[in-house]
Amino acid sequence: MNLRTTLLLDAASAALFVLLCLGATGTLAAMTGLPATVVAIAGWICVPSALLFLWQAFSPSRPLLAAVVAGNAAWVLASIGVWLAFFSQLTPLGHAILIGQACAVEFFAFMEWRGAKALRREQLAS
Repeated sequence: MNLRTTLLLDAASAALFVLLCLGATGTLAAMTGLPATVVAIAGWICVPSALLFLWQAFSPSRPLLAAVVAGNAAWVLASIGVWLAFFSQLTPLGHAILIGQACAVEFFAFMEWRGAKALRREQLAS
């Protein structure tokens, strides 16, 4: 999977989170056991993230790719923090969603980091 594909998939998953977290806040909160505020905040965070991922898919720059990787790493850490903070009130689906999406975002961060390294090598070779 190349950098563009990874960023496009990351953008699509962030856009899906926006739709779910902002379009069905109450339903998603009830299904997961998370407070509606936490669900909504996650959706709002994903709005600029999805746009940044999409922009970088077509016009990558090393500094912004570094921000993408760092932001995704921060998302993973925040997801673990939310999981621990609300552990006892989460539904089984809530546990699965929090851990599953954290693993997916970690995968995106790793692939984007690899893509940024490859971009740097290409820039140095030219």
